[in-house]
Amino acid sequence: MPIPSAEQAPARTLTELNAEIRALVDGGLVSPEARREYERLLVEWGAAVQGGIVKAA
Repeated sequence: MPIPSAEQAPARTLTELNAEIRALVDGGLVSPEARREYERLLVEWGAAVQGGIVKAA
């Protein structure tokens, strides 16, 4: 699965990603699958944050 770049528009908003991350870790990361999903969500969240940063002139 390709990692989203900062130039791509995120599929979900930061609010949606944050809610999904919080829901995932609410009960603790007990399985390897949950840990991988958490890491994937963090990458997507980081790309969304980078996409929202505007460089000053």
